[in-house]
Amino acid sequence: MYKSEQLAASLRNLIENGYWKENEKLPSLRQQVETSGFSLITVMNAYQELEAQGLIYSLEKKGYFIKEKNIKENHPNNIVMNDNIKINSTVFKYLKSIQSDNIIPFGSAFPDSQLLYSAKLMQMLGQKTKDQSTYQQTPSLPPGHFELRKQIAQRYSMQGIVTDPSDIVITSGGLDALNLSLQVLTQPGDYILLQETTFYGAWQAAEHLGLKVISIPDHPEGFDLEAFKNAIEIYPIKVCWLMLNSQNPIGYTVSDELKYEIAKILHEKEIYLIEDDVYEELYFDQKKPLSMKYFDQQNRVLHCSSFSKTLGAVFRVGWVYAGPFTEHIQHLQLMQTLSVNPLIQSTLSEYLSHRHYEKHLKNLRKNLKRLKLQYFQFFKDHLPENCTIEYFPSGYFLWIILPKNMNSHVIYNQLILKKISIAPSSLFTRNRLSNQIRVNCSFEISENIQYALDQLIQCVQMENDSLNTGQDQSIV
Repeated sequence: MYKSEQLAASLRNLIENGYWKENEKLPSLRQQVETSGFSLITVMNAYQELEAQGLIYSLEKKGYFIKEKNIKENHPNNIVMNDNIKINSTVFKYLKSIQSDNIIPFGSAFPDSQLLYSAKLMQMLGQKTKDQSTYQQTPSLPPGHFELRKQIAQRYSMQGIVTDPSDIVITSGGLDALNLSLQVLTQPGDYILLQETTFYGAWQAAEHLGLKVISIPDHPEGFDLEAFKNAIEIYPIKVCWLMLNSQNPIGYTVSDELKYEIAKILHEKEIYLIEDDVYEELYFDQKKPLSMKYFDQQNRVLHCSSFSKTLGAVFRVGWVYAGPFTEHIQHLQLMQTLSVNPLIQSTLSEYLSHRHYEKHLKNLRKNLKRLKLQYFQFFKDHLPENCTIEYFPSGYFLWIILPKNMNSHVIYNQLILKKISIAPSSLFTRNRLSNQIRVNCSFEISENIQYALDQLIQCVQMENDSLNTGQDQSIV
């Protein structure tokens, strides 16, 4: 066991036994160095480990404090109320740690740029740069470029969702669409509902806006309908933020039948839904799964999506099907992000007006399916038998469940020193389980990628052997 892990385990024991009270300040890093005899870097790593586990939180220039325990009432289905969320600093530190160009990005949220590159799109962008009219800002102010909104509206209509361009607001990416939607629908102190394991941006937004989060447990079918019903009966839920197609980080897609049941409940209870559907185009089957917007009867679903996961960060343009909330969202945009790059909007509009995008998507899905299967088979062949690999036919993530007592943040720390990133489960959930990792499988298996995969397996195997040795010794 590393010294930092040893210190973290000792401090965790004190915390769990009530040595410090909630929100009480811990000894400073230098005080802990003097008390423990460990180096400053060891103490710092131990504190960061405890923060990643959700036991402590940090305040800039003030130090580290004991985190309030989640209120777990005796309700069925393990519904949890989270009213003191502290995740922004954890996510910030994680994202900073994986930014280097020489990091092998298994922890990235974006597909490999080599798969996203479209020569035709870049050719159109080059041609647009020579057209002075595309530099006019006014046509791209909220709600965004009309022709682009028209193209997006047509895509909805092709899915059986009658849509007018006036329903669409163009945003600076999918996360911007989601955050604007949440700001429009909530006030500080409101209750919102999330899946227990979900995109960390949802937890960040809840922390930023001062919201109380009710989380429902993960489920083999992707969504726990009974826990959802119970949560709505117990708490005054105002908004749900759900990702039901190619969910991040686990990867499942909820059946259309289950979506219909969810929509009925939202309709009956008059609850709003923010639908995070940024992976909607990355399905592997012949038929595109329906969105929750398809089942919307009262304009209570704000559907958010983006081009960034299919065309890359250069085309980080998103949108929200906001319906009656379009004007309110535009007001917020004018105060915050103002507008999206008019040159990019104009280029996307022309690209979508032809069949170029559909051809690109077809090829992208084919490659993602091929690569995901390759990674799945590799992990299946090389990970210890007590590891579980969640495979779903969409997207580019594999969700790996490690042995129960293994900490995925420890694996992350070991790999980042080798310039390899993974995404530990502490980024996606506020519960105490920390034994899962998300792996981006969109990279061709080159010599460097194979090395990184081997290192990942080696780290997991070493931790697994260490756990088994410890168990054997305890039995003796």
